[in-house]
Amino acid sequence: MHHECVISVGSNIEPEHHFSQALEILSSECELVARSSAVRTSPVGFQHQPDFLNAALVVRTALDRDAFKAYLKEVEDRLGRVRGPIKSGPRTMDLDIVAWDGEIVDDGYFKHQYVRGPVDAVLSASGRSISAGPVS
Repeated sequence: MHHECVISVGSNIEPEHHFSQALEILSSECELVARSSAVRTSPVGFQHQPDFLNAALVVRTALDRDAFKAYLKEVEDRLGRVRGPIKSGPRTMDLDIVAWDGEIVDDGYFKHQYVRGPVDAVLSASGRSISAGPVS
């Protein structure tokens, strides 16, 4: 069985390079269904850092949700992600599952326009919709 997943993508360290690398990895290791355009956004939380590029992807995977979440963290690591003391600090790549099999699973969708805007754009462009599920 394949699962369909909406991923929020963000980077503010060499973002164009890391976006390109993330797309290359994900499209070769998963089925890339759709992607939004990238939008530039101001940082949230820790302000003393460059602006972010944010986008959203729709992918299909045979992995279950926990395994796919671990896979996304591994992709972040491959792209040089360093998890420092400031959770909202600069990063080469941030990949978060926003929706899983049509249900929202990340409350960041409701809290942050930098998540919601690209997600709504990729859903609209691909003819998909999501519903509020049990957000974790």
